[in-house]
Amino acid sequence: MAHRILVLTPLKDAADCLDGYFERLHGLRYPHERISLGFLESDSTDDTWEQLAGRLELLRSEFRQVTARKKDFGYRIPVGVHRGEAAIQSERRSVLAKSRNHLLFDALHDEDWVLWLDVDVVEYPSTLIEDLLATEKDIVHPHCVLEHGGATHDRNAWRDHGRIHPEDLRNEGDLVKLDAVGGTVLLVRADLHRDGLIFPPFPYGLANPAARDGRGELETEGLGLMARDMGHQCWGMPNFEVRHGRW
Repeated sequence: MAHRILVLTPLKDAADCLDGYFERLHGLRYPHERISLGFLESDSTDDTWEQLAGRLELLRSEFRQVTARKKDFGYRIPVGVHRGEAAIQSERRSVLAKSRNHLLFDALHDEDWVLWLDVDVVEYPSTLIEDLLATEKDIVHPHCVLEHGGATHDRNAWRDHGRIHPEDLRNEGDLVKLDAVGGTVLLVRADLHRDGLIFPPFPYGLANPAARDGRGELETEGLGLMARDMGHQCWGMPNFEVRHGRW
């Protein structure tokens, strides 16, 4: 019998991404009766929540189980500041980590795997779930780019203290070791989350030998270090590319 998969997506100001997101989700070839969905919307200034709520009946008729929650954290990116600006990343990613954790604890039930899938990933194959499961790795992250063959977009995936990213590893093979992962598309064996693997909303891993000098790591990078401390290896797929929308 096919594995039970939980697809989790945090949402914020995502109204203009939802049509494409759900079109791709509906197009997944993996049996939809084995896929559960979970959403947590927070702090949107657009109608993300209303649009999501309007789709729930259809989603629940197609997928195994659907969880949708709203929780605001009171965080807003300052007006005129790009969301990738370095100065806001600590606070922004701390809130994102909390959002991911709330979503995880709320939506995870009896599933075997958790697929973290960002709403603004705009291209991936319809066999995404099968392709990631085929690696037989507990934590695996495909290569998130803006253009095929281009630079790594999700820079939270790295090794060698943040100096090496998937773009540097294409010639190393189709499956490579990573110290930290991104969350744009990330498959995690559900029991690792049940064992305590979370997205740290605080700097984690100061004593971890994989950490960057003199600092801990937040959110998905912190998860990578925590996985290592728990005895698990993170893996990347530098030649399996998924494409992210441009901010």
